[in-house]
Formats: sequence, C-alpha cells, structure tokens
Amino acid sequence: MPNDERNLETIPDGILGLIPLESCRELGIRVDQYLVGWREKRQHQHQDDPAFKDYRRESYIISTAVPRFGTGEAKGVIQESVRGHDLYVMVDVTNYSLTYRVCGHENHMSPDDHYSDLKRIIAAVGGKAKRITAIIPFLYESRQHKRTARESLDCAIALQELIAMGVDNIITFDAHDPRVQNAIPLNGFETVQPAYQFIKGICKYVSDLKIDADHMMIISPDEGGTNRAVYLANVLGLDMGMFYKRRDYSRIVDGRNPIVAHEFLGSSVEGKDVIIIDDMISSGESMIDVATELKKRKAARIFAVATFGLFTSGLEKFDQAVEDGIIYRVVTTNLAYQTPELLARPYYINCDMSKYIAHIIDTLNHDTSISDLLNPYDRIRRLISRYRKEQKKSAEKKS
Repeated sequence: MPNDERNLETIPDGILGLIPLESCRELGIRVDQYLVGWREKRQHQHQDDPAFKDYRRESYIISTAVPRFGTGEAKGVIQESVRGHDLYVMVDVTNYSLTYRVCGHENHMSPDDHYSDLKRIIAAVGGKAKRITAIIPFLYESRQHKRTARESLDCAIALQELIAMGVDNIITFDAHDPRVQNAIPLNGFETVQPAYQFIKGICKYVSDLKIDADHMMIISPDEGGTNRAVYLANVLGLDMGMFYKRRDYSRIVDGRNPIVAHEFLGSSVEGKDVIIIDDMISSGESMIDVATELKKRKAARIFAVATFGLFTSGLEKFDQAVEDGIIYRVVTTNLAYQTPELLARPYYINCDMSKYIAHIIDTLNHDTSISDLLNPYDRIRRLISRYRKEQKKSAEKKS
C-alpha cells in the first residue's frame, strides 16, 4: 500500500497524539514508528503552515501512566499537554500478562481492568483534546452482544459509556457481531477485517500454494462466520463450505451450551488445501474439531486462521493437532497478547497489523475517507498476482 499522498491535500484535524496503554504498548510503538517514518519523508508546500504545527515529531506517543494504590484502586495521568490534539487511544483488553498488587496479593489484569484504565485515561484528558478515537482491537465484552434471557448487554453499555465520556470514534477489528454498533447509531464505529494480512502472511511462509477452486477451499467453522468466509472465497475465486454447530441446549457448560457435533455443508474437500477462518481462537476446541472433521473427509493441508489467538486453554492441544497432521499452520494477528511460547512455535504464522493501523490513523488524522482501507479487495488481488508470478519464475529457474 503506498503512503497515501492524498492525505496531504487536507489539513490535519488537530495535532496527532497516540496513547497506547500498557496492554498495547508494543503494538503502539510499532504504529508510532511507521507514522514517524512516513511524515519525516513527506515534503509539501504547507510544512510551515500553522495548521501543520508539530506535524513532524520524533514520536507521537503521549506520555501517560495509570498508577495504583495498595487497595488496587487506580487513576489515569496525562503527563503532557493534549490541548487541541487528535488523540488515538489503544487498549488490548485480552492482555492477561500484566499484574498489579491488591493488599499484597498479585492480581492479573482482566478485560474489566483494561477497560477501566481506558476510561481513566479518557477522563484524564478532561475534554481538552479536539477529538478522541478509541482503538480497541478485541472489542470489550463483544461476546455478550445480544440478550437471550434477563441478562446484561455489556458491550452495548460500554459503547454508550465511551461516547458519553467524549469519544468520537471507535475502531475495532473483526467484531463478533458488528450489529452491536446499533447501540451508538449517531457515532463512528468501524470494524476492520484483516483479510489482506492473513493472505499476505500465508503467502510469505508457504511457497507452494495453488490458489484456485480445484486445489483450495475456504471453510467457516459455524454459521455466524459465513460472511467472513464468503468474502475471502469471493476475493480468491474459491469455493466455500461451512459447519453447523449442533448444540445441547439442555445444558450450560462454562457459560455456553456444549457442542454435540459439527455438521458439514459444502462440496468435497478431498485433496484440497483448506483455510478455516474465524474471528477468534478461544480454547481452540471448535477449531480442532472442525479440522478433524475435514481430515476425515480427506482434506490436504489445513490452515487455522483467526483474527484473535487467545488460546485460553494453552497450546498443548494445537501442538498435538499439528503433530497428528490435523492442522498444518495456525495463523493469527498481533492484535491480542501473544505469549513467547506461541511466537516460538514453528507452525505459527504471526500477521503484523501495525502498518495497517498506522495507515488508518494517518488517514483519519487528515480527516480523509478510509473506505478503501476497509475493503482490501484490490490489494489482495495484486498480492495473489505477484505470488503467482514469483511461483512461475521459481519454476522456470528450477527447470
């Protein structure tokens, strides 16, 4: 993707400020490096204009802190001026690696803790920023997005709460159910799909793919994710299939009805490479069950692809599945916390999202449309074209 020069045609909507909370520090630093590099290279006639004040900086990260008291209570602190800034606050609510002390006991941070810290930083801004955009890759409480009994609607409440605190836009990735944005119909809400990064990551590490309907297929592990699979199948020109999760609605285990069986709907997968695509890998049981069913139907290599690799039950099940030949590669993004053990796995493909996020921030800061960024159709087609040309060149050299 080119460094959009079109951004220079509009005046920045305030001084760019990036606030990655501690949970998102590493990703935030990578995003900042892209922004600094792009803006340092840009030469334009308005560089001395007051509207472009602080356009070039050594870093766009605003210094903040969330100190805690002995009881576990905390406060948000902004350590430099943010008056007139266009702020982008980043938080990873899934990062359980961070801890704090509560009356002498060590406590791992939960999604609730991270969300509270996000609100503390927004509150510390005190209405002085020109605009605030919250970047929440894994949307807080997104799995509690609809009411089926007398229960809370946590995600909708959180979205309304952020808007009430002065947040103008919310950016998330692959929301479990995008319809949750109906809770804030008059405000900006974008759910971004990392389809391009998935294909780019797979093509980078696997050189012998045959991307056509005769050799590859896209699979949705459940009926809820069919739109995701249909989009990818359409872009790549592949067939798709799906599994229907038959559940036991008479029992509840770990807050959900247990899956009795996976029923497959689709054409033959025999001899084909298969991409199973979902929004998240939680415990991984569903993904492995689907892969096992596909192997029974004589599928070739199986790629387990998900935006968020949470691995709440550890990696042992995936280690075993790879060893047994059920799964070939596991592909997720760095939008959620990744353990060193996961990054060290030889079967794991990590899709870096920092450049994509930096493009979105850079474009929004210039108050320019991000519509083409949200639809990567053309970029994926160009990527596949380059991949096939490289395969052809490689084959010619060998011959």
